[in-house]
Amino acid sequence: MSNAAARTALVTGANRGLGRETARQLAVRGMHVIVTSRKAADARAAAEALAAQAAPGSMAPLPLPFDVADAAAVKAAAEHLRGDGTVIDVLVNNAGIAMDGFNADVARRTIEVNFFGPLRVTEALLPLIPDGGTIVMVSSGMGELSGVDAPLQARFTDPALTRDGVAALAREFIADVAAGRHRERGWPSSAYRVSKISLNALVRVWAPELATRRIAINAVCPGWVRTDMGGRGASRSVEKGAASIVWAAALTGEPTGGFFRDGRRIDW
Repeated sequence: MSNAAARTALVTGANRGLGRETARQLAVRGMHVIVTSRKAADARAAAEALAAQAAPGSMAPLPLPFDVADAAAVKAAAEHLRGDGTVIDVLVNNAGIAMDGFNADVARRTIEVNFFGPLRVTEALLPLIPDGGTIVMVSSGMGELSGVDAPLQARFTDPALTRDGVAALAREFIADVAAGRHRERGWPSSAYRVSKISLNALVRVWAPELATRRIAINAVCPGWVRTDMGGRGASRSVEKGAASIVWAAALTGEPTGGFFRDGRRIDW
């Protein structure tokens, strides 16, 4: 990663799993890492652990607690960083959940964290991201468009789709689940899948706008990783999964608007 020591990265959900390992790999490369977590104690503990592994001479990791599902907390965190004059060269939207079961509450909470969380964090921090910055959305192979029926695929890939349009589709899914009609409307019975399909669509529609500032935004599938979320039976180590994210974090300008695994473009 070129000029890593001069760059600052913010990683959401960096207190464990993929987020923590991504933050570690970035810190080892000399980046100044801002570690976020819902709980202040978890953010501090993760930052302290990373400090011992950071590249010599680099700035100590900074803990910053906030919940990506809490709009007020995200706004307060952004204002705090702005007040400190912080520049976010790399934003890694990693925080996410995978809940057991499937009902209206699971659909609402999953979409709120996995889709609206990255959306609100990116919108709040975008003024702090300089031209030539980088945004990484941690997605999943579960986010492939094959997870919804053909009419929904067409709506998600409509060239005229906007950020507001993607958000409307995500809310439509929640409403359809609550009304017990999601299957007849072409949705899967997986809130996690829909959250990642929506996140991928957000990347596609946002990329042309951000390209005017040479900001690269990409979705990354880290693969099935052995974390608390992925389980012990997962096929990939957390180090290998995080390496895909770190690869995307190193991009400047191009490629943008893509979906990648191990540095290779994959199908939506």
